[in-house]
Amino acid sequence: MRSVLVLRPEPGASVTVEQARERGLHAVASPLFEVQPVAWKAPDAAGFNGLLLTSANALRYAGGQLQKFRALPAYVVGEATGEAARDAGFDVAASGDDGVDRLLGSIEPDLKLLHLCGQHHREAAAARQKVTAIPVYAAKAVDDPGLDAAEGAVALIYSPRSGRRFAELVANRASIAIAAISGAAADAVGAGWERIETAQEPTSNALLALAARLCNIPDPK
Repeated sequence: MRSVLVLRPEPGASVTVEQARERGLHAVASPLFEVQPVAWKAPDAAGFNGLLLTSANALRYAGGQLQKFRALPAYVVGEATGEAARDAGFDVAASGDDGVDRLLGSIEPDLKLLHLCGQHHREAAAARQKVTAIPVYAAKAVDDPGLDAAEGAVALIYSPRSGRRFAELVANRASIAIAAISGAAADAVGAGWERIETAQEPTSNALLALAARLCNIPDPK
């Protein structure tokens, strides 16, 4: 069976490796980015109706200022983000696994939301709510992520940025299959790969299900 190359930053990389191994896959972590906190100034919590969280990294790296927003309901994307929010003492008012656009489309349109996010976050498309984004962490590119296991592998692409970075680092693409979490992530890797396929849903479970299917396709070598 082919290897699964997990390119997301830690601690998510180790979580995905474990989930992949539970599916019987041979997974290797090679994070392309390292997540670090960035300096930020918390606005007045009274100006918001809720906290928008699209990554658990916001909770990991926001620091002590996060406590100023404990009274706000949290609107979260992803199971891991929801668990992290509850562990941090937040009341999760709504959650979804189909991306931030679907989540915002399912909640009240007149909310004022504070989005604690990463420096390279994606803006919500046509949000009906007023969303104020403040970066609290950044993902720094790893100079040498160690891609020795890339040849013949199925590479998991979690974002357009990671897709572009992976494409920059890999010269010999023909034996590598791409499993992308979204169409935008798939487009970012460019051409020349053995195959590129997109998960049925933008979730880790759907991405791993796609990887499992691709791993059962014989390596063309």
